[in-house]
Amino acid sequence: MDFAGILKAVNDFVWGPYMLILLVGTGVFLTFRLKFLPWRNLGFALKSIFKDPDKEGMGSREGDITPFQSLMTALAATIGTGNIVGVATAMVMGGPGAIVWMWISALFGLSTKYVESVLAVKYREMNADGEMVGGPMYAMRNGFKHKRLGAVLATLFAVFAVLASFGIGNMTQANSIADALSSTFRIPNIVTGVVITTLALVVLVGGIKSIGKVCEKVVPFMAVLYFACGIGVIIINAKQIPDGLGQIFGMAFSIKAVAGGVGGNIVAKMSSAMRWGVARGVFSNEAGLGSAPIAAAAAKTDYPSRQGYINMTGTFFDTLVVCSVTGLVIASSGVLGMKDASGEVITGVNLTIKAFESALGPMGSYLVSIGIMLFAFSTILGWEYYGEKSLEFLVHSTKMNRIYRVLFSFVTFIGATRTLQIVWDFSDTMNGLMAIPNLICLLVLSNVAAEECFGFQKEIKKNKFAVLDTWRGRAACG
Repeated sequence: MDFAGILKAVNDFVWGPYMLILLVGTGVFLTFRLKFLPWRNLGFALKSIFKDPDKEGMGSREGDITPFQSLMTALAATIGTGNIVGVATAMVMGGPGAIVWMWISALFGLSTKYVESVLAVKYREMNADGEMVGGPMYAMRNGFKHKRLGAVLATLFAVFAVLASFGIGNMTQANSIADALSSTFRIPNIVTGVVITTLALVVLVGGIKSIGKVCEKVVPFMAVLYFACGIGVIIINAKQIPDGLGQIFGMAFSIKAVAGGVGGNIVAKMSSAMRWGVARGVFSNEAGLGSAPIAAAAAKTDYPSRQGYINMTGTFFDTLVVCSVTGLVIASSGVLGMKDASGEVITGVNLTIKAFESALGPMGSYLVSIGIMLFAFSTILGWEYYGEKSLEFLVHSTKMNRIYRVLFSFVTFIGATRTLQIVWDFSDTMNGLMAIPNLICLLVLSNVAAEECFGFQKEIKKNKFAVLDTWRGRAACG
C-alpha cells in the first residue's frame, strides 16, 4: 500500500464509527449534564445575537470584536462546501433519511458547541498585542488539574489545527471555488487563484478585527441568499414535498434496507442513514472539533455563558437551517437517484445543481456556484484565524502572525490551481484528530461548564423577571 492508500485508511478510521459515537455521545452526555438548558434557552440565544454589548450595560466586557462578529467569524469557517456538497453525498450514500440524523446530531451538538465556547472564554488570555486569545488549547493548559496532561493535549490540538488550516480550511476551499467558477463561468483556475489570493491577503492582514468586519457582512448575505433561493425551489416543487418527506422519515428509521429515489436507485437502512447523517452533520457544523471556540474567545462579553449561548446558535444555523434547505431542495426536486450519461448515480455538487435546476433552470447552476464561492471564501477567512491562533499558542509569540497571514493567503493560489487528493485526505484527517483532545477536554471540564451554566441561568431568570415587571408597570400606567 502506497502513502496515499495508507492516508486514506487512516482517514477512514479517524472518521469512522468510533469517532462519531464519541462525538455524538459527548453531546448527549453534556445535554443531560446541563439539564437540557442549551435546548431550553435556544430562544434566549437567538435573541442575544443582535444585542450590542456596549449598549446593554453588561459590565466588564473584555474582548476584541462584538459577539455578533465572533459568531459570524465562526459561521464563516463552519458554513462551507459541506452544506452544499456534503448533504447531497449523505443523501446518496445514506439515503434521504440521513437528513433526520443530521438534525439529531445537531440538537446534541448545541450542548457541545455551548460548552466549547464557555470554556474558551473562561480560560482565555491576553496576548502581547493586547488581544484576547483562547480556545481548547488554553482551556486544557489552564483548566486541567493534571498540568502535564493538559499541556500535551493542548499541543496536539494546536498542531492538528495548524495543519488542518492549510488543508480543509484553505486549499480544499480554494479548489472548490476554482472548480465551480471554471465549470459554470469558464473562468481559468489561474485567474481565480490570483483573485482569491489577493482578496484573502487584503482581508487577513488586518487580523481578527478585519476578519470580523468582513464576516458580519458577507456571512448573513450569503446565508440569506442561499436560504431564499432554496425556499423558492421548495415552493415551486411543493407538490413533491409529501413524497420527499415520506422518504426522509421512512428511510431514517427503517431496520431493513429499502429503496428510494428515482427508480429505487438509492438503497439504505437506518444504520447507513445514521452513519452518513451524523458524519456529514458533524463535519458541517464542527460541533466537538474545537475550532469555533477560538473565535468565541475574541468576543466582548461579561459572562462565558452568554457567548456560549450565542456561538451555540452556529450549529442551529449551519445544520438545522442551511443543511436542511439543501436536503429539502433535493428531496422535493425528484432528482435523488438520477444517473448520469455513464450510468453512475449523480452525487455531490452535481446533485445539488440538478435539484436547483429542476425549478430554476440554468439559473440554478449559477446560484449553486455562487453559493459555493461565497461559502468557501468565508471558510478561508475563518480558518486563517483558527490556524493563526493555534500557531501563536505553539510558538508563544505573536511575531509569526503577519508572516502566517501572508503565507496562508498565497497557499490559496496553490489550492485553486492544483487538485491534490492527498491534500484533501490529509487535511480531513487532521480536522478529525482535533476532536480527540477537544472531547477529552469537554468531558474533564464538564463540571466547570455546568457551574457556569447554572450560575448564568440565575441571570437569565433575573432579566426575565425585570422585563416582566417593566411590562406590568407600563400596563398599570396605561
